[in-house]
Amino acid sequence: MTVTYDVLMYGDRLLRRKATPVVKVDDEVRALVHNLLKTMYDADGLGLAAAQVGRPEAVCVIDIPPMRDKETGTPIRENPDVRMPLVLVNPMITERDGAQVGSEGCLSFPGIYVSVKRADTVAVTFLNMENESQTVHATGLLARAIQHELDHLDGVLLVDRMSAVQKVAQAGKLKKLRKGNR
Repeated sequence: MTVTYDVLMYGDRLLRRKATPVVKVDDEVRALVHNLLKTMYDADGLGLAAAQVGRPEAVCVIDIPPMRDKETGTPIRENPDVRMPLVLVNPMITERDGAQVGSEGCLSFPGIYVSVKRADTVAVTFLNMENESQTVHATGLLARAIQHELDHLDGVLLVDRMSAVQKVAQAGKLKKLRKGNR
């Protein structure tokens, strides 16, 4: 049975919890992944971490449609060798290179978009749905999404990546979110 989770909003203490590694990818983890994907798609998101729905597992999902992957006007994949959706269990970034600055939003911060500096390319090692270790090399928007979702697994939020000026500019929206989730 497919379930759509409620996405936790900024101010919910569970968003600050560090994820617990998954011992083994089993049917329970696969069901969690299925439900995370449904929740992400229903919310029109590009990524979702288990932490964002109050689950402790170190699991996140990412799906970047071709038309969002590279802003060239045509649906071209910037990372053609990475199959979507990307499911990461116990992910760990093993390499970072370069820098990019781009606009980020977050399902836990609806209506808030800020420029964030991230590595331009990353290598991430994780378990796949068959409980096998894999490594993916990503660049551009996918690299940004991986770093964003792994932040969630460490209890790091979009607000933590904002500059002081960005926090002031978003203060009203942040206060409203926090107040609604206490």
